[in-house]
Amino acid sequence: MAKTVAFATLGCKVNQYETEGLAEQFARRGYDIVPFGGPADVYVVNTCTVTHIGDKKSRQLIRRARRANPAAFIVATGCYAQVAPDEVEAVGADLVVGTRGREHLGELVDERLGRRDGPQRAVAEFDAACVFEELPISRTAGRARAYIKVQEGCRDFCTYCIVPHARGPLRSRPPERVLEEAARLVAHGYVEIVLTGTHLGAWGRDLAGTPPLADLVSRVAEVPGLLRLRLSSIEPLEITPALVGLMASSAVICPHLHIPLQSGDDEVLRRMGRRYTTREYALLVEHARSRIRDLAVTTDVMVGFPGETEEQFARSLAFVRRTAFSGLHVFKYSPRRGTPAAAFPAQVPAAVKEKRSDALLALDGDLRQAFASRYVGRTVEVLVEEVRGGRAAGLTGNYLRVSFPGNEGMIGRLQKVRLLRTEEGSLTGAVESQAEASGGKDTDTDQ
Repeated sequence: MAKTVAFATLGCKVNQYETEGLAEQFARRGYDIVPFGGPADVYVVNTCTVTHIGDKKSRQLIRRARRANPAAFIVATGCYAQVAPDEVEAVGADLVVGTRGREHLGELVDERLGRRDGPQRAVAEFDAACVFEELPISRTAGRARAYIKVQEGCRDFCTYCIVPHARGPLRSRPPERVLEEAARLVAHGYVEIVLTGTHLGAWGRDLAGTPPLADLVSRVAEVPGLLRLRLSSIEPLEITPALVGLMASSAVICPHLHIPLQSGDDEVLRRMGRRYTTREYALLVEHARSRIRDLAVTTDVMVGFPGETEEQFARSLAFVRRTAFSGLHVFKYSPRRGTPAAAFPAQVPAAVKEKRSDALLALDGDLRQAFASRYVGRTVEVLVEEVRGGRAAGLTGNYLRVSFPGNEGMIGRLQKVRLLRTEEGSLTGAVESQAEASGGKDTDTDQ
């Protein structure tokens, strides 16, 4: 019988992409991929350490794997395994790999399975010679969109962030490899591709000639058969006029930018080690919106950074409201061992963080509702991701979630949908032909 392997992934889209690459690698070696909740011969836990919650969940998943099969071989990889190998070994990992040296992980596991002579640590340290780690994919777990990791590492060292320690220096994936993978994914039926990386806007800085991200985006957008190209998070100062111009002129690149803000107060930004002011950020957003039709701008906001006062939080809240984002990701500051902010004075109490988080989440609901309401009555294209109970659901190019009556045959396809109403930031609609037949009324009889 074939050996079985189960994967569990925590954290960002980069981690999710890497798990897909590892799953293909094991499948090529004859493994059957099985659900993580059941028994398996090998478990691979792709860990996260962005917050202490990520650390905790990583440990829990390793323990869960051990309970599911006490005789299993457990691999811990990813950011938490890179920065805290002792801790993942202590909860039962047989092999600790980190964020490098995984191109031949399946081979290493097979070798270790034959020996079973105690835990092994294979965490590679970062050096000037480290290069982009190739974990190519041809398919993903989803049937609608596929991610391509094009960049690794970060050198910004924001005072709160452990990522540069977990991911190392900047490494860019050569454009030829990116284009090969994009063509392969399109050939397998994916109509939307998302470019992602640890520090996506830094792509190309370590390549000959230092090509800008806009060059790569332009080339991927021209892959035959690709209908949508989306960009993941990009730092404010890396959204160049060339990139904005390219997005404005392209029918393929989605009109959506996720631009991390972190705080709407300049003093907090300075202590975070961020390299822009709120005025610079506002001007950037204003310029992008003036050029890109129907642009959605989403962001990350952190609450409770050490020393954040009530007045500073109020300024941050007001800036977020004034900027009128279409959606927020709200994070409570989490001290990370080895980062400067962990030793800063005036750490904010948990109860205060919770209160501030609640205020931003309430504002997030209002902002999403306001943005979605602008599109009621319009016809848009929705990439269908899932169908449940006769309802199809997916995203527009500018990241609006839409549901409408549909069937399984729509998954992975673009559907023209008339938007009929909005509720809590999501939109309800009907396929255009249905909407026309019903005179624009909602055809969903369950509503």
